[in-house]
Amino acid sequence: MNIATRKELLMTNKTADTLYPVEELLRERWSPLAFSEEPVETDKLCIVLEAAGWAASSYNEQPWNFIVATKDNPTEFQRLLDCLAEGNQEWAKNAPVLMISVAKLNFERNGAENRHAFHDVGAATTTLAIQAMALGLFIHQMAGFDVAKAKEVYSIPDGYEPVAAIALGYLGDPQTLSERLQQRELALRSRKPLETYVFSGSWNQVSPVITSQD
Repeated sequence: MNIATRKELLMTNKTADTLYPVEELLRERWSPLAFSEEPVETDKLCIVLEAAGWAASSYNEQPWNFIVATKDNPTEFQRLLDCLAEGNQEWAKNAPVLMISVAKLNFERNGAENRHAFHDVGAATTTLAIQAMALGLFIHQMAGFDVAKAKEVYSIPDGYEPVAAIALGYLGDPQTLSERLQQRELALRSRKPLETYVFSGSWNQVSPVITSQD
């Protein structure tokens, strides 16, 4: 079986079987571990970053920032890779693009704390992820990175907080992964059913929006 066929089968396996007709890009979006070393075209990288900038945010503050490193600059790429947890470095080293998202913690408009900043950075990254999918690219977001090291390495000032690390690139061959990581890569996707997180009236009381569909 060639690499293209393996990727096609993997995508078939990963496309979500949803209860309702969700948009195809959302059904196909997932977070791979196996990335191709094929470079991401600069124009495509700019497209996904601009897409992030069109996410909704509280008071339109747009509190997101993205530190980007590509393999075109091996020194910069290694600096960012070194910020990742060892377990993530194992597979993320193959991705052609690494990023760290950073939230601005205070409103520009009045200096008050923006408690929605992390939410808004997450929204921007989701927009980035869907735009990436539309271009045939994938992202994998990581909580496993050294926040203090990232602040030091990139001189991130007070009032800003690293949120997540991100690997971006084209889908790779799962057989390049260790056996342990292959098991994660090939596992079926799953999500909690709607009745476990959609409530009305009181906490943990399933919304009639959901029960009316039974």
